[in-house]
Amino acid sequence: MRTRFFSLAGALLCALALCLPSAARAERIKDLASIAGVRQNQLMGYGLVVGLDGSGDQTTQTPFTVQSVVSMLQQLGVNLPQGTTLQLKNVAAVMVTTALPAFAQPGQLLDVTVSSMGNAKSLRGGTLLMTPLKGADGQIYGMAQGNVLVGGVGAQAAGGSVQVNHLSVGRISGGATVERAVASGLGENNMIRLELNSTDFSTASRVVEAINKHYGSGVAAALDGRVIRVQSPSNSDQRVAFIGTLEDLDVKPARQAAKVIMNARTGSVVMNQAVTLDSCAISHGNLSVTISADNQVSQPGPLSGGQSAATQNARIDVKKDAGKVLLLKGGASLAEVVKALNAIGASPQDLLAILQAMKAAGALRAELEII
Repeated sequence: MRTRFFSLAGALLCALALCLPSAARAERIKDLASIAGVRQNQLMGYGLVVGLDGSGDQTTQTPFTVQSVVSMLQQLGVNLPQGTTLQLKNVAAVMVTTALPAFAQPGQLLDVTVSSMGNAKSLRGGTLLMTPLKGADGQIYGMAQGNVLVGGVGAQAAGGSVQVNHLSVGRISGGATVERAVASGLGENNMIRLELNSTDFSTASRVVEAINKHYGSGVAAALDGRVIRVQSPSNSDQRVAFIGTLEDLDVKPARQAAKVIMNARTGSVVMNQAVTLDSCAISHGNLSVTISADNQVSQPGPLSGGQSAATQNARIDVKKDAGKVLLLKGGASLAEVVKALNAIGASPQDLLAILQAMKAAGALRAELEII
């Protein structure tokens, strides 16, 4: 009997624990903000992939491939006679892209992505020739070269073809070498700036409070709802340790704003847990129009001298489903909102219009964003 009592008491405690609202979860500053100046820089270059097994660009439709090959041969000391027509099947013009990480130094290796920009059928088995990678300022920050690895396969024969995955894009692991470092102003004037991932004055205030509580008053100050200025040590070694400890500080972010994301093209609706719903009444009905045509042939009477003629009889049916008025009770949690919306029984496309109408009526406590 006592065992049964304790089992029942334990079940009740578990149920009460599930019903209680969960406490706000603390997050690291590293997850909430980034340090100004510590960022990637995009690099891009134009190059040639050679050694393809007849799957390269068709030179009649991609003249820039031929021009690139001629220019490359001239730089190598090979001059082609005037009027020479090149039929290149094993060469493809490509764009090479990568990202230069923060504090990258000359000699560091980077992975690159090689993408066909012509009508090459496949880059499988090709080799990327030396390609300079430039930044937004036009300066060369890296050089790429190597064998292209394509994660797919394809074959054609007798008018049929089969293909697995994408063949026009490949990757070279460690295929680029950094040639120039990007100057960093981290710690300039003994200051660093934290930039929140999203603008929020409450979260910015809590971050400042957490930093000052750990390091002392006046170390951090919020410039606005996104940027926080923090005093840092002048010594580089101490600054690195300071930033490492700073990023591990726990902060309880402010409650997220209620938001509903609607995709008008696919009918997808996504909402976060802060969305609430006030009581409202909804009536929704569908109107369908069906148009059908019946083609017939009209024959003239005997000896009348007339000709046969094709006629078309159109039929239009209009059907309107009766709309029912549904009472949706207010919901204070996401589960209750979902349950209320499911009671409507509308399609995803109809739900977009219903949510917009609920927002206009003031029953939906959330921001609508249509993408």
